[in-house]
Amino acid sequence: MSHSTMRAVIVEAGGGDADSLRLGEAPRPTPGPGEILIRVRAAGVNRPDILQRRGLYPPPPGASEILGLEVAGEVADVGEGASRWSVGDRVCALLPGGGYAEYAVVDARHALPVPERLDFRQAAALPETVFTVWANVFEIGALKPGETLAVHGATSGIGVTAIQMARAQGARVVATSRGAAKAEQALELGADIALDATGPDFAARLADAAPDVILDMVGADYLAANVAALRFGGRLVIIAYQSGPRAELDLARVMRNRLTITGSTLRNRPADEKARLAAAIEATVWPWIADGRFSPVIEAALPLSDAAEAHRRLEAGGHLGKIVLEP
Repeated sequence: MSHSTMRAVIVEAGGGDADSLRLGEAPRPTPGPGEILIRVRAAGVNRPDILQRRGLYPPPPGASEILGLEVAGEVADVGEGASRWSVGDRVCALLPGGGYAEYAVVDARHALPVPERLDFRQAAALPETVFTVWANVFEIGALKPGETLAVHGATSGIGVTAIQMARAQGARVVATSRGAAKAEQALELGADIALDATGPDFAARLADAAPDVILDMVGADYLAANVAALRFGGRLVIIAYQSGPRAELDLARVMRNRLTITGSTLRNRPADEKARLAAAIEATVWPWIADGRFSPVIEAALPLSDAAEAHRRLEAGGHLGKIVLEP
């Protein structure tokens, strides 16, 4: 393989199931002004990767067609103006695409130093989940110390991160997941209350917890229970809709309880906005990692050639925390 190419995961024509992923070659990227080239040591696997594989979540204009939204590794080259970083620096970064490869280019402002106590696997599990939780729970949801956060899908990468970040900030956490075993795992991660979403009294128990903020990845099936559970002035933040995007809404309850229902995506945000998020995260969340209040949880680390297996595991839903790939 020449210096102009690299190994990368390719989605075969048509996409579809996990078996459409194969290890191939792709052009090695070159950093432009304000960018850095990262020698990837680990790449996080996320549900948006699955959607992109299926043809349902195309990358933003100008972004790499290669899957992968977060990586950790060493700086291999520095573009003009990216003065913070030097070759050899250990970084993790949020990408618009391109992570399932040996090298990835990223806006230098979207990279953060790998915390000293973490290895590359753990660091690769940070960017997508931490940026998402910070933007949606702490900024949009405005979670405050002493308030209660409810997290659906609590043993997912996002869920595990939300539990720990909320606890680090001094909030109470209600974790929901499917099955008693996952509920027990959520308690071990620091949740104050863990609810089995398959139980017949799930909606009633969620309402008893009276959350101030709910972080939801389920969508339609949970909308009624979410709206009924939120306390006065509560905020529902939707970041995915695995059960569908459409549901009936009790507007009278929304008005009476002065509820806020909102949502967001991360990938298509402007570069300046992601840079602002990165700076806020480094100032607030990185100290939580340094003092041990927050640690990434890794379910498995697989070689890049096993990207299909990584996707199958993520789709099966039995994982705790993140799955990462290692070139």
